[in-house]
Amino acid sequence: MSADALGLAMLDYQRGGLRGDCRYVDGTETADAHIHENYFGDPTQWNASTKRLLDSLDGPIVDVGCGAGNHALYLQERVDDCVAFDVSPGAVAAARARGVDDALVADMFELSFPRDCFRSVWMCGTQLGLAGSLAGVSALLADLAFATDAEATAVVDNYDPRDPDATKLLGYRPDPRESVARRAFHFEYDRDDERLVERTLSFVLFGPERLLDATVGTPWSVSEVHQNPSGGHYRAVLEKSSRR
Repeated sequence: MSADALGLAMLDYQRGGLRGDCRYVDGTETADAHIHENYFGDPTQWNASTKRLLDSLDGPIVDVGCGAGNHALYLQERVDDCVAFDVSPGAVAAARARGVDDALVADMFELSFPRDCFRSVWMCGTQLGLAGSLAGVSALLADLAFATDAEATAVVDNYDPRDPDATKLLGYRPDPRESVARRAFHFEYDRDDERLVERTLSFVLFGPERLLDATVGTPWSVSEVHQNPSGGHYRAVLEKSSRR
């Protein structure tokens, strides 16, 4: 059984500090997990696009893959109803300890929320790529559509394989299809005298036009794309077709 390496690293950091190195691993290639920067960053240092997208969302909001709750903490100050969840018990414990009011351990591939439960979805952390394929992305978007109302908005993100910087990502694998690639890695955490090793995460990377393809047959349509100036990362705003 794999360990909750990344989640425990977040929880230890919240409790006072890491108890060893936490890193991305792909074969012999490694990179620091940057726990502070990625999961505990100062909101005053967020870029204008991130703040604008967060501020554009109406409640009730669900934060999918909330990590240590950085975005959920910001969102719950703006709206009355914000639910945050993550598959990692350690991450959820860290989020609760930081003050996230409604943080749950849950799997985004086994959603159990009732129909029309949310007005907005925040899913930024490239979790959408964990669907594994464009068909899997469509299925996940359909599940999110069920749990959101007719006026819903979702913000999702990924890496665009057409950007040369994306090919430098740890764990990058090329794909013969246009604007599609893959990425695989796992987290390791040297916690005191024990090395915790998570299961391998496998992502499908795709550009905005492939996201557009994945929305076909779902209630969602792509209304905006925000490209990061470097790194190949982008965020996309999805709206229910009934809004357009």
